[in-house]
Amino acid sequence: MVDRDNTGLTELRRGVLVLAVLSRLRAPQYGYSLRQALAEGGMPIEEGTLYPLLRRLEAQGLLASEWNTTFAPPRRYYRLSPEGERTFTALAEAWRAQAQVINGFLE
Repeated sequence: MVDRDNTGLTELRRGVLVLAVLSRLRAPQYGYSLRQALAEGGMPIEEGTLYPLLRRLEAQGLLASEWNTTFAPPRRYYRLSPEGERTFTALAEAWRAQAQVINGFLE
């Protein structure tokens, strides 16, 4: 049996997770700091969800990463690539337009 109360929320969250991650990576961050930033903004994410998503976004050319070995332990920092910046801008505009439509429906 499908848990109807959770299904809608899960699908909605999946749909906005990429936009949330891209929004936080306008400034370079490593995985744990990104996870904290998302949680503080109201979107907690499990490591088992975040790291595969980061690898997928990097494989799609939306993120660039580099290792920083200045501190111990070494940390892999992620940031938007130029394509990621363009994608973020397009997704943010689409989100705003859709939010306006949905807000109209909800009134």
